Amino acid sequence: MIQAILKKIRYWQLIKNSNNTDEKPVKKEKKKLSLSLSTNIKWFKELLGKSDDIKVREFTFGNKRVVNAALIFIDGLVSNEIITESIMKPLLLYDESLQETPTNNAHDLMNQIQRRVLCSGDVTANSYVEDLVTSCLRGDTVLLLDGTCQGLVVSSKGWDKRSVTEPQTESVARGPREGFTENFRTNTSLLRRKIRSPALRMDSFTIGEKTHTMVCVAYLKGVADEKLIEEIKRRLNTLKVDAILESGYIEQYIEDAPFSLFPTIGKSEKPDVIAGKILEGRAAIIVDGTPFVLTAPMLFTESFQTAEDYYSRTLYASAIRLMRFLSFLIAVFAPAFYVAATIFHQEMIPTKLLFTIAAAREGTPFPAVVESLILLLAFEVLREAGLRLPRPVGQAVSIVGALVMGDASISAGLVGAPVVVTVAISAMAEFVTPENQDSITLLRLIFLLLSAALGGYGIMLGTLGMLIDLASLESFGVPYFAGIAPAHSHDMEDLFVRAPLWSMTERPPEFARKDRTRQKGSKPPFFHHKS
Repeated sequence: MIQAILKKIRYWQLIKNSNNTDEKPVKKEKKKLSLSLSTNIKWFKELLGKSDDIKVREFTFGNKRVVNAALIFIDGLVSNEIITESIMKPLLLYDESLQETPTNNAHDLMNQIQRRVLCSGDVTANSYVEDLVTSCLRGDTVLLLDGTCQGLVVSSKGWDKRSVTEPQTESVARGPREGFTENFRTNTSLLRRKIRSPALRMDSFTIGEKTHTMVCVAYLKGVADEKLIEEIKRRLNTLKVDAILESGYIEQYIEDAPFSLFPTIGKSEKPDVIAGKILEGRAAIIVDGTPFVLTAPMLFTESFQTAEDYYSRTLYASAIRLMRFLSFLIAVFAPAFYVAATIFHQEMIPTKLLFTIAAAREGTPFPAVVESLILLLAFEVLREAGLRLPRPVGQAVSIVGALVMGDASISAGLVGAPVVVTVAISAMAEFVTPENQDSITLLRLIFLLLSAALGGYGIMLGTLGMLIDLASLESFGVPYFAGIAPAHSHDMEDLFVRAPLWSMTERPPEFARKDRTRQKGSKPPFFHHKS
């Protein structure tokens, strides 16, 4: 019900925004380059300002006739070696008399330089000042000649970047150790290395009026649903914002249910994980400046799957996956069950255990729900402190703080030992599924308050509300509970357990609408060996 109301509100907001967009005045036309080199340099300096990193290198070249030229680039974003060896050196050694095709004017000379002189792998021509300035801001070098109203954009990116290393948030015992970086082209190349198919498409956008951030939608043509790709592009094209600094900005702008506790867009730092989802028919959204790549649509069960599930043997991977589901339930419901049992349903606790709990809580000044809230708050404070502080100090604060505070609280009689054990088990279970950390933190608090007010009935009502919310969610037109309800036979192969790879012959029908064949035949390896 709540989700339906929120969807209607979002729908009317989109209509209102589209109407406002239609009423905006038409943008003014872009300024074209002048035939005068000095005038063009003046326009560039007006747009880029008098910053020290803006470099304008004026020079002359040519033996038959002297040509005035200028290179414009931003120091720190370009490679000096590329500028020297691929641009300056070929131009200064250029002899027009040795060329087979004569050049009658500056425009012909520009074409000659673009096709036969410059050694860069990417050289494009452009006549608009604003586009050339944008190219400079992206790390390219602009070549201007006197007497022509056209400039050449030469690829010369060479800024410092982090090397490809193992991601910190998704470490594995078995599998690739490489992770995405903050460099846009490095990330796209990592995907190309995983999927060497001509069907892999990467459609780029520039989002952000001030940041001009490169955003790419990667998908497998012929496998991904065309309506899904069109919807993702439509949502990205409607973004009229000043800045996109991380993929989290994109996620919040285009997600289906911004007020839900559960994410409807996936993310990962591992190229093999993103490649696997693309091969199933999903789309990936790569954002320049961040190692986190988004994937859509997302299902509820995705947060319980890891890349290592598909690199390990079937029985072990299935057992670990079932343990993740159990850990999610423990992390959410353990404090709530403890409070409900000790306050409302003491008859459910075995007699010896009940006496032990009563003896441990004897003399404590606070009720069980207050004890749980205090410990949960202390746990969140310690985790945040360990995360924000430098790594050596943060680990020491987390470990020492947990031990000292837990032991001191019990010794001082502020809390009982059973509630400390319950909160500790819930916290440890939360670490098993880090993808659900945000939702677990909020759900645990909600269920704790409901159990303190209504006992077991509160837990049942909260569970019912959570299931209604999950069942009503959609991710780009795909039900969030797809695979569970409704369930297909092929979904069950990779749901609560992971079936053998040789038996998973088709892609999930929720994503792949055309080419659903993943592999031909489902005979086990030993069958072929015996035959």
